[in-house]
Amino acid sequence: MWALDQFRSHYGDPSITKWDIFHYVYAILHHPEYRQRYAANLRRELPRIPFVGTDESLGNDEPSPTTDSSRVAATEPNANSSRVAATDSSPGRKSGVSQRKDPSSLPKAVAEEHSSQAIETFRAFAAAGRRLADIHVHYEQQPEYPLTRREKSGEKLDYRVTKMKLSKDKITLTYNQFLTLTDIPKETYEYRLGNRSALEWVIDQYQISTDKRSGITNDPNRPDDPTYILRLIGQVVTVSLETVKIVKALPELAVE
Repeated sequence: MWALDQFRSHYGDPSITKWDIFHYVYAILHHPEYRQRYAANLRRELPRIPFVGTDESLGNDEPSPTTDSSRVAATEPNANSSRVAATDSSPGRKSGVSQRKDPSSLPKAVAEEHSSQAIETFRAFAAAGRRLADIHVHYEQQPEYPLTRREKSGEKLDYRVTKMKLSKDKITLTYNQFLTLTDIPKETYEYRLGNRSALEWVIDQYQISTDKRSGITNDPNRPDDPTYILRLIGQVVTVSLETVKIVKALPELAVE
C-alpha cells in the first residue's frame, strides 16, 4: 500500500493500480539508460525505482544546482520513506533531497501540462512492462520465428538434441546431425539474461549432461513432444526480437 500511495500521490492519479506499478517497474528494469546509469548500484544493492516523466527544472530559469539525476523513489517503506533516495555514488554529486519544483507552485496551465505529460509517460512504461511480462511469462505460447531449416541429405528424420552449437558469427545453429538452423537475426542477442543472451542460455541448458557426483543424466528431450526444443528455439528468437523492439521504444527516463 505504501508504494501505491506514493505513486498515486506523485502522479496525481488515484486510478493507478498495483499491477500498473508492477509493470512500470518491470519496464524500468529493462531500460538501457537505467541499467547503464545505475550499473554500479545494481551490483551491490536492491534496485530503486525513479519517478519518470518529471522535469525537475520545470518552472525554473536554471536547473537547481542540488538537482541530482540519481533521485529515485524507494520501492519499500523505511524510516525515511517520505524522502527521495539517492542511488548514484558518482563523485561530485550532492546528496540530500532533490529540489524539484513543486508543480503546485507553478502557473495552473503549466502545472496541468506537467502532470499530464508525467502520467502519460508513466502509462507508457506500464503498457510496455505489461507486454514484456506477457511475452516473458508466456514464452511458450509465442509464435516461432521462421528460421531457415537445413536437413542433411541421407540422414534419418531426427529432432533429438544432444548438444547444440552456434557458429562463430552466431547466425547458424547446429541443432543435431540431421538439422541445422540458420538466418538467426543478430538483434536476437541483444536480449540478455545476465551475461548472455536468452538464446545462448537455452542452447547451454538444453543438452544431455551427466552429473559426475550422482551419475544422474539430465535429458531435456521430450519423448511425447519430440519437436519441443526445436519449437522453443524459434519462440525464444521471437521473444528476444520483440523484447528488443519494446525496449528500444521506451520513453526517455527524464530523471534530471
